[in-house]
Amino acid sequence: MDKPKFLDRIKTGEILVADGATGTNLQVRGLPNGVSTEMWLFDQPEKCMELQRDFIRAGSDIILTNTFGGTAAKLNKIGWGSRAVEVNKRAVELARQAVGDSLVYVAGSIGPTGELIKPLGSLEEDEAERQFADQARALAEAGVDFLVIETQFDITEATAAVRGAHSVCSLPVVCSFSYDRGTRTMMGVNPQKMAQAISALGVDVLGINCGRSLEDNLKALVELKSSTDLPIWFKPNAGMPKLDAQGNSVYDVSPDEMGALIPVWISAGARIVGGCCGTSPEHLKAIALTVKNIK
Repeated sequence: MDKPKFLDRIKTGEILVADGATGTNLQVRGLPNGVSTEMWLFDQPEKCMELQRDFIRAGSDIILTNTFGGTAAKLNKIGWGSRAVEVNKRAVELARQAVGDSLVYVAGSIGPTGELIKPLGSLEEDEAERQFADQARALAEAGVDFLVIETQFDITEATAAVRGAHSVCSLPVVCSFSYDRGTRTMMGVNPQKMAQAISALGVDVLGINCGRSLEDNLKALVELKSSTDLPIWFKPNAGMPKLDAQGNSVYDVSPDEMGALIPVWISAGARIVGGCCGTSPEHLKAIALTVKNIK
């Protein structure tokens, strides 16, 4: 059976289930604090694929590649800036192995560069756009189904990412912001401003991921829905993190509690639902079961 195109399924009104967290789940599986998840694409590839398989078994229709930190600027922090293309293609290769011949989509994750763009920082806007284009090209050439520019907080950087992606491929693009100040990003951007600026760039889906509490993220979702007619991608954290005795971040929203919120999220306008930090395969199972019952 041929896999239907991602946007075609969205147009039918179907609710799709994305995956959960990469970083926090790999930490549970042994990734040391402070170690880039991209390093495990080479050091522990089976653990990367097993997490993705666990999300698929839980009911995810979409898995993201382990490339959130896949720009050259971000990889420079671990001395891998020159390996950006290799890292991104390796991530897609592993994700494709995890998906196998299923109908699950592989989405290419593109996160922030980790640098501020001038005049607030030292990164030139055209250099950021070039790096995003390089990453998007590598992901597209390796075979992702669409791109997810995620956890954005600055209109200028998000614009550079979208333009970079559009300059090298014709894949669908999701652009998702993180409202880590409640219903504002760290740069003061609200969902209405994001919708106006990013919609004008010709993206296919707008989104919210990460952020603060589930209550705050829901408020951001309601505001975003009132500001756009585009489909909405919604992947909030499993609550706010707390530190355990070992200094690790833990999230206290249970799978059942998260699953019970799905009808509220869908009613508020979400068309693709999943979770970000702290969202385990068990959370995804509860989410997917609820979506299935709604269908």
